[in-house]
Amino acid sequence: MSDFFKFDWKEASWNLFFAVGAVIGGYIASHFMMPDQAIDLNPATIESLKAVGVANPGAEYLPGSIFSFENLLTGQGLLFMVVGGFMVGFGTRYAGGCTSGHAISGLSNLQLTSLVATIGFFLGGLIVTHFVLPYVL
Repeated sequence: MSDFFKFDWKEASWNLFFAVGAVIGGYIASHFMMPDQAIDLNPATIESLKAVGVANPGAEYLPGSIFSFENLLTGQGLLFMVVGGFMVGFGTRYAGGCTSGHAISGLSNLQLTSLVATIGFFLGGLIVTHFVLPYVL
């Protein structure tokens, strides 16, 4: 097995508590601290989202037509949730940190690896947004 996949959970058990706390905090924030107002989106963005089948764009942060439990077992849902989640986790581990960690902490410390990682994150996001996502939606 590759050294990349070897991870001692007993030594870093705080990661589990951090992950559980992030999930609980996200639930509390989304159910009890969210304003009941629509999201202010650019009219061109609204038209683009309607064109790909998103119903009522801007009414909620995560469109139900894409991010719902019913959609999870479809090909599109599996691609977004499972494959996308795996790619984010793998990329974070492979890059030695997350996007905000590299972009904020790494760049402020003038680390060349963080600059390369941040450029890669942005390029990857632009490529997926403009060349992959239109065909998936």
